[in-house]
Amino acid sequence: MRGTLLAVFASLVLLGGAAQAAGRIPVRVVVVTTFELGADTGDKPGEFQDWVERLPLRTVLPFPQGYHPLRYNASLGVLGMVSGEGPARMAASMTALGDDPRFDLSRAYFVLAGIAGIDPRAGSVASAAWAKHVVTGEAHEIDAREIPSGWSTGTVPLTRTTPFEQPAPDASGIWGTSLYTLDGGLVDWAYRLTRDIALPDSAPLQAIRARYTEDAAARRPPFVLEGDTLASGIFWVGGRMNDWAEQWVRYWTHGQGVFATTAEEDGGMMQALTFLSQAHKVDLSRVLVLRTASNYDMPPPGESPASLLAQEGGEAGYSAYVPSLDSAYRVASPVVLELAKHWSRYRGHLPGR
Repeated sequence: MRGTLLAVFASLVLLGGAAQAAGRIPVRVVVVTTFELGADTGDKPGEFQDWVERLPLRTVLPFPQGYHPLRYNASLGVLGMVSGEGPARMAASMTALGDDPRFDLSRAYFVLAGIAGIDPRAGSVASAAWAKHVVTGEAHEIDAREIPSGWSTGTVPLTRTTPFEQPAPDASGIWGTSLYTLDGGLVDWAYRLTRDIALPDSAPLQAIRARYTEDAAARRPPFVLEGDTLASGIFWVGGRMNDWAEQWVRYWTHGQGVFATTAEEDGGMMQALTFLSQAHKVDLSRVLVLRTASNYDMPPPGESPASLLAQEGGEAGYSAYVPSLDSAYRVASPVVLELAKHWSRYRGHLPGR
């Protein structure tokens, strides 16, 4: 009798767990943005507003443990979030989402669609770059006025004593993680799906590009590319810093990566998702990072970093701000819709494999 009762109890527990799982809000794709200005609709847009209005994401879901309320499209199974700017807010909001019992995210795809600065040697304003690598900016730093002669930079890898010292340290250790590598097949698939998208051009964009007389990529109309992102909490500006960023990405990726865009939050997102994947709450191979160019990260010939900062860093905002928001939606949404609408195809198998 006791054995029978235990068996019945065990069956009820299993059934209860299945019922609870079945009652969770289904999520096929999580669209990750980093900021919104004012309301989610009807005013000056941030990264989230196009998704809310155009996808659309009509249903508001409370999210007090995170930065901003979530939004949801039930017919597509797409969940939208605003993480808050900076790696700390991103990591906290992403962890809160992963631990939220309302959602089963174990097979969900995560698509970060955010704006960024761009290396004029890699692309042009309003262009969109899919990243295969996310490199972070944790390092030792010597003030520029005290850099030893012969050093190209005052930035030194943690656990090393000179810039770009070989061999490079392990990418992940007690100091943190300096490199996250995304699933290359998935990134290539997203790029192939979107590379021929015609991104709108305009006279203001052409005027911005025309100043960059030495960089062919910077003068191209907006386009879709593959290029890696460097995530740092410091908004740096200038040709010397751009040279460092190009070398820093090459250093940590052992020559496999190509720097394209600057960012803040990507390392925080990848760290949170890495921990959540260790708890089997997400699949780390199902992550895409798209950054679109709201500005160049270095000035054109004949201008100083300070002058570029004065133009791009004030209240007027980034010179290609609105076009970069539009590019983020135009390029990321076909990927989101393909995954969501053909869920039976992509639920169990990653595209590109």
